[in-house]
Amino acid sequence: MEIKRVPVNIYAEMTPNPKVMKFVSNKLLLQTDSAEFRNIEEAKPSPLATKLFHFPFVKNVFISGNYIAIAKFDVVEWDDVAQEVRVFITEFLTEGGVPVHEDQLKPTQEEKPEEGEDPMLNSEDIGEVEARIVDILEEYIKPAVAQDGGNIAFMGYKDKVVEVQLQGACSGCPSSTMTLKNGILSILQKMLPTLVDDVVAVNG
Repeated sequence: MEIKRVPVNIYAEMTPNPKVMKFVSNKLLLQTDSAEFRNIEEAKPSPLATKLFHFPFVKNVFISGNYIAIAKFDVVEWDDVAQEVRVFITEFLTEGGVPVHEDQLKPTQEEKPEEGEDPMLNSEDIGEVEARIVDILEEYIKPAVAQDGGNIAFMGYKDKVVEVQLQGACSGCPSSTMTLKNGILSILQKMLPTLVDDVVAVNG
């Protein structure tokens, strides 16, 4: 019985962030949650991201699930380069290129904190309120954010303020503040009344 290879199909999709285009694949690119690369040095675990940084307009590469969100510098418009990037990604995957060597990714959880800094949150350290916040983010907010080519990570909770990190298309997006205040904050306040006063992004 002959096994037919499913052809790679990539389509480009605009995100709420005009600087970020989302390229969606019909194949899974990453098993783990996500990987973000801000320059070619950080992109070493990802042959695909490394090659994408050879495009002079590529500023940031975010890979999650079955899509790649690429942030560009203002030197070009997406209308002029999106097709070229889409064809490049399609050919890279068709030829059997590896998007990410996941065993080479540095787990953020294991970064050692500097003196006086809180370590990254481990599940054992998370209290009941934090655990509920994480559950709400995972169930209600992450899927919506992923549709726009981004990701959100819980970073901390103190004095009724929730700290999150915005990744991919969400990072630096003009509408990210609106997303934080109108979307995430309202959901958290609705589900955890009296426990959440504000949501802030630790990376702007």
